[in-house]
Amino acid sequence: FPFKRALNIIVMLPIVLPPVVAGLALLMAFGRRGLLGPTLAGWGISLPFTPAAIVLAQVFVSAPFYIRTVQARFESIPREIEDAASIDGANEWQISGRITLPLSRHAMLTGLFLSWARALGEFGATILFAGNLQGRTQTMPLLVYGILERDLNAALWTGLLLVAIAAGTLAAVTLLARRLSVQEESDPLSDAY
Repeated sequence: FPFKRALNIIVMLPIVLPPVVAGLALLMAFGRRGLLGPTLAGWGISLPFTPAAIVLAQVFVSAPFYIRTVQARFESIPREIEDAASIDGANEWQISGRITLPLSRHAMLTGLFLSWARALGEFGATILFAGNLQGRTQTMPLLVYGILERDLNAALWTGLLLVAIAAGTLAAVTLLARRLSVQEESDPLSDAY
């Protein structure tokens, strides 16, 4: 479609944006005086400095990892498979539901792991858009930052816990990808059944 390249750039932008700029963009979009803030306030919705702001900030910075992983898989599915289903009478919904999505489920899972791992370490957008309110909007990276000011040793242990979680996630993604590539080499259509 005509704006595919521009849409790809917009989707990938959060990867290269400095995280603080991403947080500022979210504030400018959803803050009280932001683009959508007054409309949301009219409906009784306030996003900044709430737990919902954490989710929005993390989704904003991590979604490109999911989208790009799944998009690459969609593009790698041989068009002939979908064409054959169409010739056999399948409509677009049936092709998507019975061929494209099942063949892409491993990429969806991998993208989910990668996105989650990226969101786990999010700091800049979160602190700007959600704040660092203990017991309300404080995430693990923000906790490490807060502890660092008082107790270096505790900050190191908390940081090591985050490193262990991130390393475990990366190991799981790597193992999953290796396992799935072996499975797909033996039967590339196994997921479509």
